[in-house]
Amino acid sequence: MNQDAAETIALQALGFLVSDPKSLEGLMANSGLDPQSLKTAGIDPGTLVGVLAFLLQDEDRTLAFCEAEDLQPFMPGRAWSALTGQDLG
Repeated sequence: MNQDAAETIALQALGFLVSDPKSLEGLMANSGLDPQSLKTAGIDPGTLVGVLAFLLQDEDRTLAFCEAEDLQPFMPGRAWSALTGQDLG
């Protein structure tokens, strides 16, 4: 997966997480960002990696995201790998 595709999936994940108050609360607690910071940090590569890492922590959340975005369930993990240069292992 190329960098642009990975960033697109991460931005989709951010939108998905922000649309759910419980997920947004968890993302903010996990990242240390507040809502205003998320708006401006959303394009930062480190933030995008963190968004995907948070998404991938919960299988149900990951599957719901993939269903909402019509993605195969392995795609968020591949996006994370593309952005970090690491395998999920």
